[in-house]
Amino acid sequence: MNGEPLAYRMRPTTIDEVVGQQDIIGNQTSLYKMIKNGYVPSMLLYGEPGIGKTSIAFAIAGTTSLPFIALNATTAGKKDVEAVVDEARLTGKVLLFLDEIHRFNKAQQDYLLPHVERGDIVLIGATTENPYHDVNPAIRSRCGQIKQLKRLTDSDIEELLTRAIKEERGLGSFAIEITDEQIKKIAQGTNGDARKSLTLLESIVYSSDKKDGKFIIKDEMVESMIEKVGVYGDKKGSHFYNLLSSLQKSIRGSDVDAALYYLAHLLETGDLVAVNRRLLVIAYEDIGLAKTSVGNNVLAAVTASERLGLPEARIPLSVAVVEMCLSSKSNAAYKALDAAIADVRSGNVGDIPMHLRDGHYAGSKVLGHVGYVYPHDYPIGTFGGWVNQDYLPDKLKGTKYYEPTEAGEEKKLKAIYERLAGFRTDSGKKQ
Repeated sequence: MNGEPLAYRMRPTTIDEVVGQQDIIGNQTSLYKMIKNGYVPSMLLYGEPGIGKTSIAFAIAGTTSLPFIALNATTAGKKDVEAVVDEARLTGKVLLFLDEIHRFNKAQQDYLLPHVERGDIVLIGATTENPYHDVNPAIRSRCGQIKQLKRLTDSDIEELLTRAIKEERGLGSFAIEITDEQIKKIAQGTNGDARKSLTLLESIVYSSDKKDGKFIIKDEMVESMIEKVGVYGDKKGSHFYNLLSSLQKSIRGSDVDAALYYLAHLLETGDLVAVNRRLLVIAYEDIGLAKTSVGNNVLAAVTASERLGLPEARIPLSVAVVEMCLSSKSNAAYKALDAAIADVRSGNVGDIPMHLRDGHYAGSKVLGHVGYVYPHDYPIGTFGGWVNQDYLPDKLKGTKYYEPTEAGEEKKLKAIYERLAGFRTDSGKKQ
């Protein structure tokens, strides 16, 4: 068999051979038509590993007559970039595929940019990171198209695996006994990653027993090889933060199953600290005053998870996530604080009332720091103490930041808040 990996051998040679990503490069898309008509725009391809960025670049190269150069930004030096520029000068135009483009340094970018702008170099950049966060704006501005690729579907992967088994450049020269169900299982177990699926298929074939010159694929072999291949998530990458975002939005949306799915994926990446931090934020940002005990419960779960470590940490965290999903939700408290912060930052502030200023030193009375009334000296039912006096600066008197909700336990707090507001109104009328 050819020494090159199966995933490499099965790369599409033209855009008509691309599996999946039909909304990006399908025969009805503008990009497909442009390329077929001989025009290739500079572009950025963004998405997770194994979903077709490199394949699309090579397919575009195979469809055009442009000289093609492939570089990886993690290893390419200035001399590599200079060689591309020299090639462009000789041939008139070069198609450059730059993998991991977000790792390109400034000197390399500055040298390359004018040639991309003039059209001497057509740039296809690939990145697993969000280009709006991690790709230099100068590069971005010169790429007419930014395409976000999606994870391949199971049927896409099945098509690719079947093609690899049949085609000569794949495993077609071998006799292989494999069922449709086994192919489906491999596709499902690789989580939309074409490269993983082809690598897994190749490993399964090579690990299987031969009988009468035929590789016999057994279910047990498929099951054992699939374990954990679907896990992907660089702790510092965009996908990891997308997982954290999806976890929070699923909890906020009260979807227990989705939240547990994202928690599972995050825990498999091994970054317990980031997960715990996000769960604590959610407890106060999304549940908040609707169920104040949740904050303490989540803190307890987080503390337990830190002491236990993985894999046992998953147990208290699962309890915390389910409780947060099914709790009443309120963001009223932090939204109120954000409104107050906005006033402070915009300069909408006033002088602190004299009776609230520090009076615990000699001379404070001379400065006029007097008049504060101690609320505990004025009991009001079961609430404790309350007295009608001003606390906000005169300039902000009457400002309302907090807008209570009817959610869960906050309903009771809302009633108290409105009752106290009524006391202030009544006191004002009496005066």
